[in-house]
Amino acid sequence: MADPMRIRAQAAGDKATIRVLMAHEMESGQRKDSSGKLVPAHFINEVSATLNGKVVMTAEWGPSVSKNPFLQFTLKGAKAGDKVGISWKDNKGDSRSDEATVS
Repeated sequence: MADPMRIRAQAAGDKATIRVLMAHEMESGQRKDSSGKLVPAHFINEVSATLNGKVVMTAEWGPSVSKNPFLQFTLKGAKAGDKVGISWKDNKGDSRSDEATVS
């Protein structure tokens, strides 16, 4: 399983800013290794976010997203103490889910 995501969720009024740093190699499948062979594609292709168990955001990514991607978004209606969950799946079937509390 991949390294844990770094999630920060900070409330300000009736909104919360969510910042996520995901550890992933994100290979596009177009780069060559030192012997000249193509490095196989390996990238996150599905990302979802939940607030207290309810899906609030989904995204479909492709091979052009950079290594160790950073995601930031704002949630309306989130308040301190709420649970924010982030999940991803990649094109090889690996996945990761982590959770943070809004502060």
